[in-house]
Parts: sequence; structure tokens; C-alpha cells
Amino acid sequence: MLLSLPLVGWALGFLTISLFLLLSKLGWYGAIFSAVFYMMSYGFLHTEAVIDVFDAIYASHGGKDAYAIIKESTVGAVGVLYGAVFVILKIAGVVMLFTHNLLLEFIAILIISRLSLLTLILLHDFKSSFLTQLKEALDPWFLALLFTVITITGMLFLKSFLIWLIIGIILGFNISIFLVSKLKFANGDVLGATLESVEILMFLVVVVFMV
Repeated sequence: MLLSLPLVGWALGFLTISLFLLLSKLGWYGAIFSAVFYMMSYGFLHTEAVIDVFDAIYASHGGKDAYAIIKESTVGAVGVLYGAVFVILKIAGVVMLFTHNLLLEFIAILIISRLSLLTLILLHDFKSSFLTQLKEALDPWFLALLFTVITITGMLFLKSFLIWLIIGIILGFNISIFLVSKLKFANGDVLGATLESVEILMFLVVVVFMV
């Protein structure tokens, strides 16, 4: 299941780009619609993680238990604001890539962001029995083989794939370390918030250097 995460990124990217090409006559509106479709296709799952993580971080500043806050079913105003900002930035990033015909780069980012999650599962100790089991089941040698296969395949279609991969891994590592340092623990929400952050920042980096 873990090793299929990059394939999930490829599938979501393929479906989103297919929709964009179908709506290409609509211009930027078609790009916005496709960006929203991408986020809906995974149920805004990682956006919810962003809300929970930033709620917990700001609650911890007031002396509250961050883990208890992150497990609450309710959300706070700060988390909602961060979630809204992340949604706006993500939609804007996807629209910029699509309107500048950086379609292969979009798919590459979706694959790389999920590859970075696999490295983070090995990196962190989790306050979650489910993620702990996944970590124990993840063979580093199979992960290394997966990285090799995806890198070689990616470079066949996109020469800059290796550069984007390195940037994505570095971003994921540093973002997750920052979030864990603030929360004092790692869980699925940290991974989700990291994935969202990596994708948004990589959209920005690609646009800056490719447009």
C-alpha cells in the first residue's frame, strides 16, 4: 500500500490533466475547475490535516495539550484561516502550471510529494499505532528500489525530474522537522500538512524557474 503512494499521485495527476485538457477552451476557469477537482479527488484530506496541525500549534502556545487539540473533532479559527490560505495557494499554483503548459511538471510534483512522505515515515517515530505498523512494514531496500525506478522513469519524460525530486525531499524533511519541533510529536496530520506544504512550495519553485 505504501509503495503505491507515488502511483496514486500519478493517477490523480493524469485525471486532473485530462479534465483540464477537456476544459481547455475555458482558459483559466478550466484550470481553476481542474485544480478544485484535484483537491476534491482526495477528499480535502490533507487540507483537514493543515487545519488540525496549525490549530494544535497555536493552542500549544497557550499551554494546551497539542495532541488533545489535534484529536478534537472541532476546529478553531486559526486552523480554518490556515486551511483557507493553503487552498488558495494550491489552486493558484495549479492554475499557474496549467496556464503555462507545465503539465508534466504537475504530475512530477504529485509523485514527488508522495515519495517524500515515504521517507518521512522512515524518519519519524509516530504517536500512532497505525503509522508505527506502516513504518515497521516499510523495507528501506524496497523504498530505495522504488526511488531508483521512479527517478529513471521520470527522467525519461522530464529531464529536470531528478532536480525536482531532490528539492521535494529536502522540503519535506525540513517542513516535517519544523512541525514536529512545534508539536513535540508526529502523526498522520503532520504527514498530511507536510504533503500540502511540499506541493505548494514546489508549484512556486517550478513557476519561478520555468515561466
